[in-house]
Formats: sequence, C-alpha cells, structure tokens
Amino acid sequence: MGKIIFYEDRNFQGRSHECNSDCADLHSYFNRCNSIRVESGSFMVYERANFTGNQFYLRRGDYSDNQRVLGMNDCVRSCKMIPQHRGSYRVRLYERPDMSGQMHELMDDCPNIQDRLNTSDFNSCSVMDGHWLLFDQPNYKGRVYYLKPGEYRKYSDWGGVSPKIGSLRRITDYS
Repeated sequence: MGKIIFYEDRNFQGRSHECNSDCADLHSYFNRCNSIRVESGSFMVYERANFTGNQFYLRRGDYSDNQRVLGMNDCVRSCKMIPQHRGSYRVRLYERPDMSGQMHELMDDCPNIQDRLNTSDFNSCSVMDGHWLLFDQPNYKGRVYYLKPGEYRKYSDWGGVSPKIGSLRRITDYS
C-alpha cells in the first residue's frame, strides 16, 4: 500500500491532503501543490484531472519544492498509485497503430530506443507484464508516461504527443 501527502506550500507547509489510492480529481482538497512527501509506494502525479496532462513519477522520498526539484508547476490535479509487481517484465512496441506493423519486444530497461531498435517511432504498444515508464528522449529524460499492463492502440492512449520514444524503464522500486 502506498501513501502520498500533498502540501499547498513549499517545505511541507500549509494545507495538506493524504492519499492512499488513485484520485482522479484532487482540486477539492487543495488549491495548489508546492511540496509532496511519498511515505511509501510509488505514484504518478498529473497536472490535470482524470490522469491527464504532464506526468511525474514519484517514489518514496521528500519533494520540498516541486518547481525546483521536479520542474513542475504548482498544479497537481490527480494521482495514481503504482501497484507492486513481482515477476517478469515484457512490453511490445509496434511501428503502426492498432498493434500492427513491425513489432519489437523488450524485457529490460532501454536507455536509447533508436540505438537498440534502429527506430524510435512507435504508434502503439502492448504491456504484457510489469509497469513501465516511457520517456520521449533517450537516457530517461523528457516527458514521462506511465504504462500499466494493457493495450495502447495509438500513442495518444498513453498521453503521448508524438510517436517518438527515446527510452523505456521498468518500475522496480516500490519501497
């Protein structure tokens, strides 16, 4: 089980809200969010309600100043707890929408998709096992997208703004 606490002000000050599960709309609990404490588990936080907008991955730790530490503004509107996964990891990337075209399967972290697969444009994917973080730039940089098990028939299904994938990492830290 995870636990995350959102604070309106920096350094864990001001009004706060504690969350132990997914929350599609945090707006009624606080007006702004400038610091976050993850006491256990891993979470994705989103700039907009219903798990949309820019995403940020947070694992156990203190984030005393969201703007400085995470590069995010004070607008946090939803969060999703990432469930623990024990076992293998497997994702299939497809060059075309609806799981068609050339398919590439990965079972481990990949810091540079272009170097490893000779392409970086993927329009759909299927997460067979585990939970993954997809980045739009190599070396786990840029925009991040959370992929849970399931099918993503087009890149916009995972929140992507283009089919470019730079890197992919398994979520293995659930402390």
